[in-house]
Amino acid sequence: MGHRDPRARVAAVVGAATVVALALLPHADPARASNPAPLPAPASDAPLPLHQDGVALRADGTRAGVATDVIPAFLPGSRVLDPAVQRAARSLGAPATTDPDTAGARVQAAEQRAWLAAGSVPGLGGPYEDLARDALLDIHTLLLDGGASVAGWSPYWRYVWPRDASFAAVALARTGHVDDALDVLGFLARVQSPDGSFQARYLPDGSGPPDDRGVQVDGAGWALWAAGLVVDQISEGDARARAVRDLHPLVERSTRYLDALIDADGLPPASPDYWEVAESELTLGTAAPLVAGLQSAVGLAGLAHDDGLALMASLAGDRLRAAVVDEFEPTGWARYARGGSVDAAVAFTLAPFWRQPVASAQLTWRASTESMRRPAGGLAPGAGWRDDGISWTPQTTLYAWVAAEQGDADLAAGWLDVVDAHRTPSGAIPEKILADGSPASVAPLSWSAACVVLAVDALG
Repeated sequence: MGHRDPRARVAAVVGAATVVALALLPHADPARASNPAPLPAPASDAPLPLHQDGVALRADGTRAGVATDVIPAFLPGSRVLDPAVQRAARSLGAPATTDPDTAGARVQAAEQRAWLAAGSVPGLGGPYEDLARDALLDIHTLLLDGGASVAGWSPYWRYVWPRDASFAAVALARTGHVDDALDVLGFLARVQSPDGSFQARYLPDGSGPPDDRGVQVDGAGWALWAAGLVVDQISEGDARARAVRDLHPLVERSTRYLDALIDADGLPPASPDYWEVAESELTLGTAAPLVAGLQSAVGLAGLAHDDGLALMASLAGDRLRAAVVDEFEPTGWARYARGGSVDAAVAFTLAPFWRQPVASAQLTWRASTESMRRPAGGLAPGAGWRDDGISWTPQTTLYAWVAAEQGDADLAAGWLDVVDAHRTPSGAIPEKILADGSPASVAPLSWSAACVVLAVDALG
């Protein structure tokens, strides 16, 4: 596909003496300005835009968005813009970046290639090698100093969501970048409130939330779940013992928070979940990740020789899991315990989330795609989501990963094919795909990129 070789596309365009515009969006790096001005919201009847084509590294190591009206060209194996193409654009009188620092760009590209080589690219030699490599490069480019894994580079997404960061940490660990994964978890530990709760999202400098969205209780579950899967990737020895010790404050705070959160009926209170909307009723998208987190906490506390905490996590996790099954199974694993439409969160009750999936949930998960499928071939967040024809790549790639973990390679490949066919010219995975197949919203999105990496890795 054309997006898989943007440098060749740019070379062809320049060679034909066509004006090629390479422009960077005027964003500041979070190291210089952690709270960027938001983009104006589109009118309700306006087409959903693609805010930017991708994210790039400048020659000085700072990041920039790549404008949507250009064809990006990166140095091989990196997200560093190619200075030669910028010079060619300037010679033709087209807008371009500031005078390119060729030496600096080569240094940045070499460092990113070395980072890739220090780990592994899933799917080498297979049909998804390019997809996985680009996704991994985007995860790395969206990872800032200090472990801030931002969801995207457009201003509305240049924040750290505990959920998205947790998935990125697992993807980094599974591809051999354990130190980076631990940095991501370390950031979450630093911003976590003393009571163990997490805000919906955080500024990348770690100074706090950017707004008053408030606490989102699934964050503690996601952080625990990710910590368990990251530690699983560390071989026995001093490195594992050190990671367990460093993560223990996060584990303890999160476990005690969730234990205290569970009511007499065994369930947590209502809270916004990954739909990012206010909720007055408990959703499966909140409850299921808490089960996954408490199950991970049992093993993490045991490795830390904190038997009391391990027992607390075990009892709370078992009680919560039983209550979730009792409440949501009779409704067909709908979004709400009272019933309603099926939700993509049913995937959170299967591997690699719950240690003991429920058979009925697996059947529901497989059947859910019929009501969630959208015209471009991807999925909506749930059957009850507004019927706007838009596919969401976080849910589409999540289903790919869950399918791969269930051993269904064909099903996983089908969802990966949808995402692969609708990337931006830079190779980035957009958050949304419109009914006509156009990428929309933010690109790349770290949650979707992480699920792609994990799905391709699980396919083996």
